[in-house]
Amino acid sequence: MSVFRLGPVAWPVRLRGLLVPLVAGALLLTVAGINLGIGSSHIALPDVLWTLLGGGDDRMRGIIFDLRMPRTLTGALVGVALGLSGAIFQSISRNPLASPDVLGISWGAAVGAVGVLLLSGYRGQASGLASGVGVPIAGLAGGVLAGALLYLLSWRRGIDGFRMVLVGIGIAAMAANLVYWMLTVGDVDDAARATTWLVGNLGDVGWESVWPTALALVVLAPVALVFGRTTGALQFGDDTARGLGVRVDAARGGLLLLAAALASIAAAAAGPISFVALATPQLAARLTRSVQPPLAASMVFGGLLTVAADLAVRLLPGGLPVGALTAVLGAPYLLYLFVRKRREVQA
Repeated sequence: MSVFRLGPVAWPVRLRGLLVPLVAGALLLTVAGINLGIGSSHIALPDVLWTLLGGGDDRMRGIIFDLRMPRTLTGALVGVALGLSGAIFQSISRNPLASPDVLGISWGAAVGAVGVLLLSGYRGQASGLASGVGVPIAGLAGGVLAGALLYLLSWRRGIDGFRMVLVGIGIAAMAANLVYWMLTVGDVDDAARATTWLVGNLGDVGWESVWPTALALVVLAPVALVFGRTTGALQFGDDTARGLGVRVDAARGGLLLLAAALASIAAAAAGPISFVALATPQLAARLTRSVQPPLAASMVFGGLLTVAADLAVRLLPGGLPVGALTAVLGAPYLLYLFVRKRREVQA
């Protein structure tokens, strides 16, 4: 650890905790640049950079800014939101299994979004305005309500991390079955649209997905980073956190709802992309050698993982959705976490 001095003020700085996010950020920019260049009209990375700096012809600017930029930016923003959400959940619960996927937040968002998708077609006259703009709003509302339900059902004179994970698994199971029931009774074409949304896909997003997600992150991400000290105190247990001046119940409840909102915003933009929120906080903690998931590094790694997964699916044949690839890669990691947690409990 080094000490950074600015005049009479000095504060400790962990160089590894600073360098790892910077390197990951550079990788994110590189992968995003490559992602902007690939497609039916291949554009080399130097030409992409030249166009981003104001050069290039009209055709090249149209391809990059109108066609490919919204997809890449949405992927990066969604990954940032998921990484930050997962880091908060795992910090306040002190459990690496805690993520929006496992705790039912993503399925809560799916209940709202799928409900609107089915109502807008099967009973379109009843949905009205919801058929046009209601899917993101309903997804956000469903995820936040699932977060509130998780907090209420987990609270027993405080929140225990293990109990919160068990309650979250129950909420996820109930919400998933509700989604499957709606798909069963809904119109076949609407159910097909809803199933496509459930996988998590960046293929059909546009600038209308970029701006709301970016605006939400501009508001919520600084709030989360400001409360980074609080998440650090909660990892030592409730008594120690109270000794450090933290109002434990209020802080944990507020952070839980904040993490739920971040995950719901990501789901509203591109559907529930699995396992990014679960894996990136632990990856960031290991690379920075931090005792808890670092918030800023988890954000960067979330964006990097999501954009890299999107680049991979674009290079693969068959038009695989990005959520399908992250689910395939994340399932073995989830099994690894279950086995490791079981060994820790037995020890």
